[in-house]
Amino acid sequence: MIRVLVADDQALVRAGVRMLLQVTGDMEVVAEAVDGAEAVRLADLHLPDVILMDLRMPRVDGLEASRRILVARPAARIVVLTTFAEDSNVYAALRAGAVGFLVKDDEPERMVDAVRRAATGEQLLAPSVLRRVVARFLAAEEAASVPVPAGLTDRELEVLALVGTGLSNAEIAEELRVGVTTVKSHVAAAMDKLGLRNRIQAAVVAYRTGLVDAAFRPVHHPLRQPLRHSRGGPPGDPPS
Repeated sequence: MIRVLVADDQALVRAGVRMLLQVTGDMEVVAEAVDGAEAVRLADLHLPDVILMDLRMPRVDGLEASRRILVARPAARIVVLTTFAEDSNVYAALRAGAVGFLVKDDEPERMVDAVRRAATGEQLLAPSVLRRVVARFLAAEEAASVPVPAGLTDRELEVLALVGTGLSNAEIAEELRVGVTTVKSHVAAAMDKLGLRNRIQAAVVAYRTGLVDAAFRPVHHPLRQPLRHSRGGPPGDPPS
């Protein structure tokens, strides 16, 4: 059972999300917060698997609440809720470690899928959206190339490159002809070694180290065999 915390200052939104998730049979809303301060407190109390965090709330907003939660629990899986996909706070939350975002007028099925993906550590963003997010990150920082990360195995480098293209764990498993569980282990190991909180940060590292090119395709590296990149990713893009 996936345990979810919902943080939104609108009672109607919280009730709708609760009903949507609880009819799935594999999710339960363990707590509801009316503002960011309460979200921080309830996240510490209940340790939910996934937190759905509205960005615009009174007292403490969703961005600050996300930062506080991630400082206390770096592995927390936060999906931010926003009215506009291009809200600057969305990018700030992703930079802080949120695993993805949803626009409030998305189809209900997208929220259900996003919660499941977040709970299992999957990529929430479609490849085209991931590229926009990475480009935004690079524009906000020094984007000079950096060396290929030391300490990663050849397989971890392969997996990191494919994460950088936006592929899901299942798609990476198909690409490398290994099991999904094996891919999950390599993703977790690479992210742990590099101190990364989400797959978006992993994609930034893959780009800056040259593991993927400007078109977000995997690049042959002397330490690795060439990859036969396949297309794919989460269906559909959030509105831009």
